[in-house]
Amino acid sequence: MKHGRIVTGVNTLVLNYLCIRMFKEYDVIVVGAGHAGCEAAAAAANMGAKVMLVTMNMQTIAQMSCNPAMGGVAKGQIVREIDALGGYSGIVTDKSAIQFRMLNLSKGPAMWSPRAQSDRMMFAAEWRYMLEQNKNVDFWQDTVAGLLIKDGRIAGVRTSLGMEIPSKAVVLTNGTFLNGLIHIGEKNFGGGRVAEKAATGITEQLISLGFESGRMKTGTPPRVDGRSLNYNLMEEQLGDEVPQKFSYTDTKPLAKQRSCWITYTSDAVHDVLRTGFDRSPMYSGRIKGPGPRYCPSIEDKIDRFASKERHQIFVEPEGWNTVEVYINGFSTSLPEEVQYAALKKIQGFEDVKMFRPGYAIEYDYFPPVQLNHTLETRLIKNLFFAGQINGTTGYEEAACQGLMAGINAALSVAEKAPFQIDRSEGYIGVLVDDLINKGTEEPYRMFTSRAEYRVLLRQDNADIRLTQKSHAIGLASDERLHRVNEKISATAKLIDFLRNLSVDPDQVNGMLETKGSTVIKQKTKVGQLLSRPHIGLNDLIGLNKNLDTELLQYETEFREQAEISIKYEGYISKEKELVDKMLRLENIIIHDAINYHQLHSISSEAREKLSKIKPKTLGQASRISGVSPSDIAVLMIHIGR
Repeated sequence: MKHGRIVTGVNTLVLNYLCIRMFKEYDVIVVGAGHAGCEAAAAAANMGAKVMLVTMNMQTIAQMSCNPAMGGVAKGQIVREIDALGGYSGIVTDKSAIQFRMLNLSKGPAMWSPRAQSDRMMFAAEWRYMLEQNKNVDFWQDTVAGLLIKDGRIAGVRTSLGMEIPSKAVVLTNGTFLNGLIHIGEKNFGGGRVAEKAATGITEQLISLGFESGRMKTGTPPRVDGRSLNYNLMEEQLGDEVPQKFSYTDTKPLAKQRSCWITYTSDAVHDVLRTGFDRSPMYSGRIKGPGPRYCPSIEDKIDRFASKERHQIFVEPEGWNTVEVYINGFSTSLPEEVQYAALKKIQGFEDVKMFRPGYAIEYDYFPPVQLNHTLETRLIKNLFFAGQINGTTGYEEAACQGLMAGINAALSVAEKAPFQIDRSEGYIGVLVDDLINKGTEEPYRMFTSRAEYRVLLRQDNADIRLTQKSHAIGLASDERLHRVNEKISATAKLIDFLRNLSVDPDQVNGMLETKGSTVIKQKTKVGQLLSRPHIGLNDLIGLNKNLDTELLQYETEFREQAEISIKYEGYISKEKELVDKMLRLENIIIHDAINYHQLHSISSEAREKLSKIKPKTLGQASRISGVSPSDIAVLMIHIGR
């Protein structure tokens, strides 16, 4: 036994020596190479940090585990903000897109949301290529089994192979892999994704260090063979006639597109699905964690909305050169034979061939109230969480957290001031602020309704809002900043021209009558006409030679920006006033030494929440769930304001 202990000790010394030789100390280690991990690694590396990206499988970097699409309502705004900051999600999406649509064009520009179908394999390949082109990014294929911590600071990671990799900062982006458990009917087995093992050890270590954890679930639908579908029985969903793109850089818009399709469930489909409810892990109680409220499983839909005769199913191709099809709206964990029988009852799916069944997955997460606004944990210095580990759902929500965590990890290592985005500056700011102040007990998804300043936080002006801010910390390039300054200057010049150019009644009255708008009786400024509902710049083209000549000098993006600024000037001004009022509260600092338990004039819930979250400003305190306006008034008096 003594001899064995000596050998073991020698082997440990040798292994540690080899680790030192193999791995010098990194500035930032990113654990996990999903959407959050990729953005975190790219951001930190582009800011000059030496980065190690650790992933279980080099072949699944940036894999789209669920639907092959990026963007959507509010999510599209996030992708544009990521791009404006210098992230890669927008660029990768543009290069791998097979269809582009701008959603909600019938509504105001605050609701316009870009969405793209992606080629799943191209998306992952493009992400890996971009990361591999960065000399500051190294890769290691292994599972991280634990964290190295010294004196309350992160010191690196330990892998399942026993390798210890030293680092000054660590970003955990574990997705659904922490103690992941997959459910299909009455079967369940460990895994972070189908055919991929779960990660163990990290949750247990974090809990031992004082972290609070919980369980959540998500799901995915079956994948089918597109050759077995009858598209003639479905509704075709085309891309935009003139497709746009996500990135503000020089990526190219799509020259050709693939169609998606729409079909519907029926009572017959629902009847088949109900035959498996007694074997559903959700209804049998084997799944404990809550799932995403706004992306329910098909069995949850027909249970919660029993009066609905049908539910919409989106049939989405997985790429240019594959027959695999994603069945959006049919997420399920029912037994595979029930899934298959129900699919065959859907119109157009009568002869369907299934590639693999849908499944549900349970995984560990850590309530994000344990983080600072930088996404650094409060318990361990330079340890950051991003993505589903924080209780969010969605590629876009994960990617923006990864970006922010990567930025702040690099800044912390360089001993520079942290980087934050306010709620009035971006949807990313709204998301982070919601997570830190309110936490989440179910998978958090971004919606436009979560933002107070939707008119300011549009998808078209994300670069104007954020690129200069990112350039100041060394992430957004000089070329990006130059482009933004050009856009600001050109837009201001065009707005001035439109507000000063007058048109005669005989030039525009015919168009106004056609639009059902009141005709003019005297010369009127173009800016005044643009302030009318349903009158846009395109309606005025060809009616005034001076206007046509001027507009030819401007890119479509600049013309759109000028039109929105004029048309929604009143709304924009009102929101800016609200922002100014809120900033007054944000500027009132709350000192860490305050003892909320001694403030008996505020509610017991407020004392508990304020003590736990420890807000930095009065503005942050006002957004904490359970803290009322009267509690804020007491706080203002207490701190002498």
